[in-house]
Order: sequence, then structure tokens, then C-alpha cells
Amino acid sequence: MDATTLRNDLVYMAIFTVAVLTMPFWLDPFGANYPDLLQRFAIYGIFAIGFNILFGFTGYLSFGHAAFLGVGSYAAVWSFKLLSMNAIPAILFGTVAAGLFSVVIGYVCLRRAGIYFAILTLAFAQMSYNLAYSVLTPITNGETGLQLSLQDPRILDRVFGAPETGGLPFPVFLGYELNGYPGFYFCAVLLIVAFFVSLRISRSPFGMALRAIKSNQTRMGYTGFSTRPYTLASFVISGMYAGLAGALLAVTDPLAGAERMQWTASGEVVLMTILGGAGTLVGPIIGAGVIKYFENIFSAFHEARLHEVFAFLPDGLEDVLVTITRPFVGEGWHLTLGVIFMLIVIFLPGGLMEGVRRVRSAIGRSSSGHDPSGRSEEQAKLHPAE
Repeated sequence: MDATTLRNDLVYMAIFTVAVLTMPFWLDPFGANYPDLLQRFAIYGIFAIGFNILFGFTGYLSFGHAAFLGVGSYAAVWSFKLLSMNAIPAILFGTVAAGLFSVVIGYVCLRRAGIYFAILTLAFAQMSYNLAYSVLTPITNGETGLQLSLQDPRILDRVFGAPETGGLPFPVFLGYELNGYPGFYFCAVLLIVAFFVSLRISRSPFGMALRAIKSNQTRMGYTGFSTRPYTLASFVISGMYAGLAGALLAVTDPLAGAERMQWTASGEVVLMTILGGAGTLVGPIIGAGVIKYFENIFSAFHEARLHEVFAFLPDGLEDVLVTITRPFVGEGWHLTLGVIFMLIVIFLPGGLMEGVRRVRSAIGRSSSGHDPSGRSEEQAKLHPAE
């Protein structure tokens, strides 16, 4: 890696770190600065980063990544029940369990590519969901979901004399309960670490091999290059990211249910990645934030709230605008998200980050006629703007 690229990456990481840690402040004008939503921004950002390593870098579209999200959640809750309410063992347990599960699923599914791979991952995810919902009820507690109870052994806590809370305990780290803003900053730090790992993968020879596989896997095979270990490694890393996200869901809310393994959760991370920009680094995180914002903010708008928003207009015009916008908010937020997704796919096939690249290119041409990042044309092609 040359000095210019290294310097750009360090600046990029610094900007990303500051942006993540100051989210409660700059999201305040958008009404999205409350801790529960910020935690979801960070957690699903990690989920999307991991999925992007498989889909964006390698070109393999999985419709079953929610299975690893669910495995991570179940493993983390079992860690809380059996070992300790400390978040670190739960995160390690959830990430490793999802990684081991992804080795098995990836070994089978990666025997096929394209639509056949996507269907296989979807089938495994649905099998996992149905197993968690019925057959594995002693482990998953079925439709009720796996929860904490006062009778849980929590061996490490009892051995090391953890203080009794008098009720159901909450996950902790360094003595702080991980709810509210402490929970957000815990997730935010892990998001920064996950992003850094993704950045290093992207810049490494391993990342270049993944991009080459996406470009033309058949041609790489003809040269004698074995792509199977690389695709399996990409699948496992992606599954471990999903397991980490699932474990963090359990850390911020100690409950694991089979609904986290449904195909809709797998489809959601696909939308996040495409919406933000598959193959870029920060794009999937932006896509995750947009979808979670619509899910939590737009879904809260109702008719009375719309009247408050348009109260400054004359009564007749206010009623007209409320009537027009009402189907797109509240329970109709999916319609708004669908329209936005459709417009982006049509006009910005590379996602929101393609729009950012176009703006940067226009500014660069108008000012100096060069790439504003200072990269050569070859570097811009190998490492698209994140």
C-alpha cells in the first residue's frame, strides 16, 4: 500500500469514527437521537458491512444471512444464562457460533453459484427458522423466544461474586449496564472496529482476490487459481459479522426469537446493501441507517401528526396535503421506502454512494479536472469511492 492510500485511509477512518461517535448530536434534528434507534443503526450497520463482504466484494447473493443473525442471538443469550451477564463472552460466543454454522452452510451452498446459490442459502435459512420454531424448542424456546430467568445458573457470575440485582439482570461491560447511551457507545465502538476490518480486507491481496472473483470467476479458474477457499472464507467472515450483530441485538435486549431468522430479515440486509451501494465500504451502513430510520420514524407518523406538520398552511391546502401524504407514512412507510428504492435502482444503480461519486466527480472536474481524492484512474477503478 502506498503512502497516499495509507494517508487517505487514516483520514477516512478518523472521519468515520467521529461521525459514528457524534451520531446523538447530528441526528438530533432528524428526531433519531434516542438510544434504542442509535443502537439499531450501529448493529444493522455491522450486519450490512458483513453482508457486503460476501455480496459486494465477492458477488455472491445470499438470501439466508438472517440464519447467522439468529444463531448469534441464541448463542449470546445462552452465554448470559449459563456463564455471565458480561457482554464480552456473549459476543465471542455468538460470533464463533455463527462462524462455525456458516462453515457448514457455506461448504454446501458454495458448490453452486448465481441464482442456485441464492436459493440454497434461502432454503437453509428457512430450515433454520423452522427448526428454531419447532424441533429445537428445548434450545430456542420456540415461539416464546429464549429469555433470561432468575433460575439461570450464570456460573461465572456466581463464582466471582457478581452483585445481585434483585430482579432480572442486564448485560454489563466494565460495570456499566448496556442500555441507553452506554449500550449505543458499546455498539458504536464495535461498528468502528468492524468497519476498520472491512477496510483492511478491501485493501489487502485477499480483498483484491475477492473483487477478481466477482469480476470473472471462470477466467480465474482457467489460470489455475483456486477460488473455493476465498469464497468460503468470504462467506464465513460475512457469517461472523452477522453473528456479531445478532449477539449485539441480544446484548441490548436479552431476548432471542426465531423471527430474527425469517427470510424477511435476510431480504432486509440485501436492500440495505443495494440501497447504500454494494461493493463500497460506507454505503451499506448508510443503507442500514436509511431503512431503520424509515422503519422507526416514518412509521410513527399518523394523521394527527401530519396536521401538526402542515398546520402553517391554509385549512383547505392542509387537508389536501395530509390526504396525499397519509398513505406514505405510518403503516404505509414501506410504500415510501419502495418508491425510494425504485428511484435509486433506476437512476443510481450503484446506490446512494454512486450519487456521492457523481457529485464529487462534478466538483472535481469543475475545479481542477482531476479526481478530488488525488487517486490515479487505475486506483479509482480498483477502489471505488467509499
